[in-house]
Amino acid sequence: MSESTKVSSATDHHAARTPDTEPGGRVDVLVIGAGVTGIYQLHRARESGFSVKLIEAGSSVGGTWYWNRYPEARFDSESYTYGYLFSKELWEDWEWSERFAGQPEIERYFNHVVDRFDLRRHMVFGSRVTSAVFDEPSGTWTVTTDDGTEHRARFVIAATGILSVPFIPDIPGRADFRGDQHHTGRWPKTPIDFTGKRVAQIGTGSSGVQIVPAIADQVAGLTVYQKVADWATPLNNGPITDEEQADLKANFESIRETLNTSPSGFLHEITMRSGLDDSPEQRQEFFEERWNGPGFTKLSEHYYDMTTNPTVNKEWCEFIAGKIRDIVEDPATAEKLIPKDHGYGGRRPPFVTGYFEAFNKPGVTLVDVNETPITRLTETGIETSEGAREFDIIIWATGYDFGTGALNRLGVRGRQGLALKDYWAEGPSTYLGVAVAGFPNFFFPGGPHGALGNNPRYSGDQVDFVTDVLVRTRDSGHDVVEVTDAAEQVWTDLVNDSASQSSFLTSSYFYGANIPGKPVRQLLNPTGRWKLQELIREVGTNDYNTFRFSDAKEKDA
Repeated sequence: MSESTKVSSATDHHAARTPDTEPGGRVDVLVIGAGVTGIYQLHRARESGFSVKLIEAGSSVGGTWYWNRYPEARFDSESYTYGYLFSKELWEDWEWSERFAGQPEIERYFNHVVDRFDLRRHMVFGSRVTSAVFDEPSGTWTVTTDDGTEHRARFVIAATGILSVPFIPDIPGRADFRGDQHHTGRWPKTPIDFTGKRVAQIGTGSSGVQIVPAIADQVAGLTVYQKVADWATPLNNGPITDEEQADLKANFESIRETLNTSPSGFLHEITMRSGLDDSPEQRQEFFEERWNGPGFTKLSEHYYDMTTNPTVNKEWCEFIAGKIRDIVEDPATAEKLIPKDHGYGGRRPPFVTGYFEAFNKPGVTLVDVNETPITRLTETGIETSEGAREFDIIIWATGYDFGTGALNRLGVRGRQGLALKDYWAEGPSTYLGVAVAGFPNFFFPGGPHGALGNNPRYSGDQVDFVTDVLVRTRDSGHDVVEVTDAAEQVWTDLVNDSASQSSFLTSSYFYGANIPGKPVRQLLNPTGRWKLQELIREVGTNDYNTFRFSDAKEKDA
């Protein structure tokens, strides 16, 4: 495969290290990943008096919002609910321009935070972790990066994210294609010129539905290959007005309290009404309100039984299907865009701007790969069961190895050389989604079994908890902390036995079903945020009795 046909990467491996991040010397806390969770973890650890270092594979901060820079990449959580809440001054000096900010603004925000709190000098960029090995005698970790550098730390916190390992299906001939190909999660920093290009997009999930309308007017032709139709509804984005900005600043304390206690991690108000409490006519009016509401309110402010009551769910789906048929002019295309295999909430719903309208544009074509499967890539394009089409660019909007993908690729080895990847061979087993027995002084906030809502709010709870555990370990004079087998088993059983509390199907990526050969296991926290917070409080009240604290056999300076 030539350079032009390799899936692109935004990594700049020549990023300079500052004197404070030169390798050598042990630190108390080493964080892996400079996304929303890693930045907050670095801040909390340093704030608590630990010596710190952060290692990041990219050339700057942002995590998901560093790597995903494709056209129209943006939040579908309200901007101000995604950002940090630890500083009133930060809240007041940063103004989001849109309800759902785009990638450039999001990336600027994370850089602003890092520089405002002087965190960049603790960061090492352009370094990908290849192994993390626990040394039992000293109770420390050695973390090795792809340039051979070894970093030593008492505690390692892998804030590697749940959407950080792109997945590309194993389609024959991919290396033969002579044009350009890009995965949404490894989009190049240099903008791609789509003008007059013949473009194929494979995949129509949350990223894919953002790209289609963004490039539809630029290309000579766009062919969208769809495997599964999703219940996409309008994002309904817009600018944040001056009045709204003033309200956000004036109400910081109450907003923070709501976001810190909300089960969803949003500011949305729960509708404490069954759909069957309304007449069919009233339900239609309510559906129209939801259709015109912002983002995730279609889930969080819907009838409380929308995902569990078959009658209400079916009517809502029929309402959306009617909207799609009204928007999309070609009846055959409209039917392909309407899901037939699941109700609303069975999969992660995308939120769109102009997605359905794009299929009315000349040159934009939809191919259902269940009816017309892709057989191979060729030097000049894509071959299906109906023949070959030529393309200049292929976009892979094919998702991620969700939940465990990044952690399983870090080369983590705990006691007696046990590999985390082997320990999780049949699916993850965790304690509160942050720790695992047999891997002392190792934590992973924002990983599997953690969230079921607005991710930064859940992972923020976990970062605070992990920091409290580290402080408890240090202040009690111990070197090593490890969750007990029993505590891990209780939490993992609870997560696995609570699947009925979530509407997501086992065929979704939330169970790893999109990755061939990956065990289909629960990767979310279906018990919800309130249960997670309850158990965190309980652990603190009981002096962290779900952990074992001990001393290293060999003290090391």
